[in-house]
Amino acid sequence: MASKFRSSQYSAWMIPLIYAAAAILVGSIVPRLGNYYFPNFTSSISVDAAIGIYSSVASGMIALTGIVFSLTFVMVQFSATAYSPRLVLWIARDPVISHAIGVFTATFLYALYALAWVDRSASGRVPLINLQIVTFLLVVCVLMFISLIQRVGMLQVTRMLIFTGNQGRHIIANLYRPIDSLPSPRTAEVPSIPCAQTLYHHGDPRVVQSIDISRLVQTARANGSIIEVMVAVGDTVHDSTPIVQIFGTGFLLSGKTVLEAIELGRERTFEQDPKYAIRLLVDIAIKALSPAINDPTTAVQALDQIEDLLLRLGRRRLEIGAFRDDTGQLRLLGHFPSWEDFLRLAFDEIRFYGSTSVQVMRRMKALMSELISV
Repeated sequence: MASKFRSSQYSAWMIPLIYAAAAILVGSIVPRLGNYYFPNFTSSISVDAAIGIYSSVASGMIALTGIVFSLTFVMVQFSATAYSPRLVLWIARDPVISHAIGVFTATFLYALYALAWVDRSASGRVPLINLQIVTFLLVVCVLMFISLIQRVGMLQVTRMLIFTGNQGRHIIANLYRPIDSLPSPRTAEVPSIPCAQTLYHHGDPRVVQSIDISRLVQTARANGSIIEVMVAVGDTVHDSTPIVQIFGTGFLLSGKTVLEAIELGRERTFEQDPKYAIRLLVDIAIKALSPAINDPTTAVQALDQIEDLLLRLGRRRLEIGAFRDDTGQLRLLGHFPSWEDFLRLAFDEIRFYGSTSVQVMRRMKALMSELISV
């Protein structure tokens, strides 16, 4: 199962390449088709004017592409300094940036192809289709540039906090069931049957990004065994770290088949990791409380988002450590954070760094009172 984060990694360079390939393809085919089927479909502007327009467009697109890279660099530097280094990748891999670079690159390439068809074979003609396509691409470039400038507004602290909180709210809604739903039978303890197989991670340190639960359940059912995933989403695994234990008397499973269901990567993601959103909010809060920044109001705003996430977690069933097949047989055991884990992550560091701030302590007291009352 490919994670969304890995897809965003690929899209960061695939999207501009697709735009460039499309521009080359269209620039190679459309002018030839227009010249063959519609030889009289030409523009009334002069050859010199067309050359000037296309040359200006091509050179201007290179300048705009440089501006995109500059804005991306500023956004990355600002977010890493003011908020959290872990937010940098989510900002830098914004699809709007990739699409903007792709559109500017496509316009540059197509302008060069259009320039080659001006006064083709000393005909003195300027194909109208090329002029129309370049005009359309220029309009798209303007819209993309406006959208890119608006993305700079994401650097406002309130928007960054809302963005992070929204990621946490999304994963909580998808991962946990409401508290008023029927409780699922849970067996959190390791089964009494013998352990037949242990699988280890080999290689560089990696972070557990997601676990394909349904795939592991089906694998365990086909083998008549119970699989225990010994690491949780968000944990870092090192060389020779045990990842999976298989209990039962079935045949030995292929390590590659089982481990492929556990997505490993270089960074943590929001997928199946509700603690990650709280981790980022805590990072923003304690950085705001540092002597260099000294902004307790930002810490209070981060606590507002943390309170909402904790309230949502409190209305969900967090006991999801055991997964069963269609027949009700236990097939998979996993490790997920408990309510106490969420509370420690949300409060301990902010309480330590903000102990001298009346504003932060007052907000934390109100937050705890709200949690107790709810």
